[in-house]
Amino acid sequence: MNNEVYMNQVIDLALKGKGKASPNPIVGAIIVRDSVVVGRGYHKRAGDPHAEINTLRDAGESAKGGTLYVNLEPCCHYGKTPPCTSAIIKSGIERVVVGMRDPNILVSGKGIEELRGAGIHIEVGVLEERCREINEIYAKYITIKRPFVIMKVASSLDGKIATHTGESRWITSKSSREVVHRIRGEVDAIMVGLGTVIKDDPQLTVRLGENGTKDPKRIILDSLLKISLKAKVLTMDSRSDSIIVTTEKGDPERIKKLEGMGVKVLIVDKKDQRIDLDKLMTRLGEMEVASLLIEGGSEVYASALEAGIVDKVILFLAPKIIGGVNAPGVVGGRGIDSLCDAISLKDIHIQQIGDDVMIEGYLRR
Repeated sequence: MNNEVYMNQVIDLALKGKGKASPNPIVGAIIVRDSVVVGRGYHKRAGDPHAEINTLRDAGESAKGGTLYVNLEPCCHYGKTPPCTSAIIKSGIERVVVGMRDPNILVSGKGIEELRGAGIHIEVGVLEERCREINEIYAKYITIKRPFVIMKVASSLDGKIATHTGESRWITSKSSREVVHRIRGEVDAIMVGLGTVIKDDPQLTVRLGENGTKDPKRIILDSLLKISLKAKVLTMDSRSDSIIVTTEKGDPERIKKLEGMGVKVLIVDKKDQRIDLDKLMTRLGEMEVASLLIEGGSEVYASALEAGIVDKVILFLAPKIIGGVNAPGVVGGRGIDSLCDAISLKDIHIQQIGDDVMIEGYLRR
């Protein structure tokens, strides 16, 4: 077996920690000795032992003289756990194959050099592009301390997200909705505008029926604090936080009522009479929100794109035609004047989900 085959096994292990390890990276590792995998492990959740430690424990004495495969450079500093490099050196591992360097400035090549200095043979860059892809959230968050932002849209074939009467359930299929719930389970927070709460009264939870799946934080943009105190996002049973983002125009008495219900209220500056989403991203980063899923509506999408905070778009396109000049389209706001100003995507991936089509892409900067 070659390095790529083993690294693919490592990536499969790392993905088991998706949605659970945040704000840490997702990391998997295996130890191979005499062409036999003698140890496996992954980083299960933030604060728990790292993948390398779990793998060394799984291998025991068999680790000595073996090769460690890991998708991210081993850490060499004290955080919530001791450095992995010390344990690797102590174990007698002779060779380490790394998918990518850690973008964290506390590591960023230092872990590799420490291992190399201890006489361990190092190889770096095996399946590097794939390793970067699975940790795209971590890479952004750890370098600029702001969340990786995904804009999720469900639309008809003619680009409508509701009928002219406001009906939007359900444009896409059950299969697509199941995928959305899986995505929700992999992010730290979901954000919607007040209009979506008033119209749909959503729960914004993960409903997959899987053990260990957590609900993301629920963030509602409400500049004037008009949300009903009976809204499901505020009253349902969930261990995750509901957060209302408002401005200085929010009624202090209403803030007290919301906080008395256990709701967190963030007061953020305005920009062009709307909540400044750029400043909100900084606040969320300070709260260790590493990933954010925006689920609407059209004016929130417009504001997010205008603010330049969106990193990735996931569009579920249903084979339906709604029509109507007054039926809302995906993106509201004023729009562009010229096609040369259109926002374009790159690295497009298209997949059929039931009868729907899921289109993923990254914004060109």
